[in-house]
Amino acid sequence: MYEKKGELPLARRGFLQRLVGHFLLASGLLAGSLGLGIAGYMHYENLSWVDAFLNSAMLLGGMGPVNAPVTVGGKLFAGVYALYAGLLFIVTAALILSPVVHRLLHRFHWDDGTP
Repeated sequence: MYEKKGELPLARRGFLQRLVGHFLLASGLLAGSLGLGIAGYMHYENLSWVDAFLNSAMLLGGMGPVNAPVTVGGKLFAGVYALYAGLLFIVTAALILSPVVHRLLHRFHWDDGTP
């Protein structure tokens, strides 16, 4: 997927395409996770879709839920979803930053053949 140590760094256009691809993948993960959270809050807590969206978005953003869960299922779901949201933050940050970090490291280690 990425160029090897001895290969030239990717051209700017290709690098920008790689960045966009990683951003789209991270956005898709976030959108799917938001949908999962909305469905879970609607099912377990009988919240309207707007309230379920708000709770899910707040958890994914690291702020915490707005409505405290009242059912046992809702509490379990909220706990598991909060743990998942924390891990998702790390994964999306890594997805978005990995092309930039790779390019930086590749430039430091790339040998262009000049003494």
